[in-house]
Amino acid sequence: MVFERVMNDAVKAFEVLGVLILIVGGLIALVGCIIELAHGEDASRVFDDVRARLGRAILLGLEILVVADIIRTIVVSPTLSSALTLGLIVVVRIALSFAIDVEVDGVAPWRKAATASSSDPTTRF
Repeated sequence: MVFERVMNDAVKAFEVLGVLILIVGGLIALVGCIIELAHGEDASRVFDDVRARLGRAILLGLEILVVADIIRTIVVSPTLSSALTLGLIVVVRIALSFAIDVEVDGVAPWRKAATASSSDPTTRF
């Protein structure tokens, strides 16, 4: 009984942490955007920056929330139903991560290295 209570508390702690990361990351991105706009920064660059910051906060928050789901599935309630739910959550998270990653960086994850090396002026052929 003590082990289950500890694991339930761990799951709740990870869930709270994940949600806090989403909230705080979102607020930091928005406040940074307002400050940059108040200093007269270019609006389109500020918009791109805030989207990138929000995307990173969402990705980190989702990762932490998946940790909570994994602990819950493996330790707290190891049933077929919870395993299928975890599988669905992971598939959705992968799709969201991919979409946000492309949105933030503007390029598919597997093309990042090629894009970075082709834009680097110190790269020699």
